[in-house]
Amino acid sequence: MLLKVVFGLVSMALMVIFVAPVVLKVKSLALVVVILIGVAMMAYDFLEFLREKD
Repeated sequence: MLLKVVFGLVSMALMVIFVAPVVLKVKSLALVVVILIGVAMMAYDFLEFLREKD
């Protein structure tokens, strides 16, 4: 269980770090909204993954 949490948090952090330079360079509101929706979907999927039984 702890391994699932650690890998999930690391993967979410890597995703945010990967898209952050693009967001900071382009500075488009539409891009920010799309990326926030993607991060929210990723966080929801992570929570559902943690709730499922092994």
